Amino acid sequence: MNVPSILVIDDQPDNFDVIETLLSKQDYLLHYAASGQEAIASLNIFQPDVILLDVMMPLMDGIEVCQRIKAIPQWQPVPIIMVTALTAKEDLARCLKSGAEDFISKPVNAVELRARIHSMLRIKQQYDKIQSLSNIQASSIKVLESTLDELRGNLASTLPHELNTPLNGIVGIISILIEDIDGMNIAEIHELLGLADKSARRLEKLTKQLLIYLELELSTHQQQNIEPQSTHFSMAAIAAALESHAQSVNRSDDLMFAVEEAEVSISDRYLAIILHELVDNALKFSQTGTAIKISSQVVAGMLNVYVHDLGRGMTEEQISKIGAFMQFERKTYEHQGIGMGLKLVKKIAERCGGQFSIFSVYQQETKVRIALPIVNK
Repeated sequence: MNVPSILVIDDQPDNFDVIETLLSKQDYLLHYAASGQEAIASLNIFQPDVILLDVMMPLMDGIEVCQRIKAIPQWQPVPIIMVTALTAKEDLARCLKSGAEDFISKPVNAVELRARIHSMLRIKQQYDKIQSLSNIQASSIKVLESTLDELRGNLASTLPHELNTPLNGIVGIISILIEDIDGMNIAEIHELLGLADKSARRLEKLTKQLLIYLELELSTHQQQNIEPQSTHFSMAAIAAALESHAQSVNRSDDLMFAVEEAEVSISDRYLAIILHELVDNALKFSQTGTAIKISSQVVAGMLNVYVHDLGRGMTEEQISKIGAFMQFERKTYEHQGIGMGLKLVKKIAERCGGQFSIFSVYQQETKVRIALPIVNK
């Protein structure tokens, strides 16, 4: 893991010595620039993760330095903390208006400095994760020429929203805690942390879906076969995880099982992904109190796995568009996601030598069938 890089911009070297002392026990790589011009010229050398910027400097003050740094696209995501002796609200507002993420007053308090830098580093790490995900998406577009239109269309229109919504929630909650935590009671803090955790899990789920999808697409493009693996399909193997997922949305009583056991040619990881995505869809698109049945049956050397719900169903047109990265009737039902779940299920099943099919009656029911090859022993 890289050591975080902190750039201190201050025309007084003694102030840098103070910052260095306050952060002496932290695992940071500290850099110093005596002017805004020197700092801007050295950004590519220092590669800062956070910038501590003094407001009162000759020739080019901190406000102008901040504006110039934020005008450079490469450095826009780097959080800037303004270090200032100013106390007037108008002056502090100017600091934030210039693009700074935060400010800290002189004389600098060690605990406050460390806390604010830690918070800004967390925000920067989130930006870096999003950038990395964006780079993965860009690379996949080049590889997957056959799906270029759909990736640029529906996926491109929904992905920024699905990434930014939880990210903004996390960043916003961190900002509230930084500003108001001293005046909050424990219940309020727990509530905010719960919301932040929910946003983080939503972001984590989307990231995992994208990475699994790209893993499958790249292996297909490179003509790599999935390593044959054997997994025992049974009630004991699948029920606990699915019941836990249903319980998380208060629907543990809605799951029903009718399972015929078999040894199937699929890894336990891919099998878990298939079942999670199918049950997640069933939970999402059916009402609480209606049954969701997970069943399996051996037929002609294949294990047919079914997930059946009595939810809102799909039209023939919607079924034909599975894999186009869209959520049907999104504006009406306002569900999260980018329509990738069934795409993943279909691709995993086919890559493992299986089959995927859907039977659905609009506004009544949906039954998804996955047929997996049986391993003969």
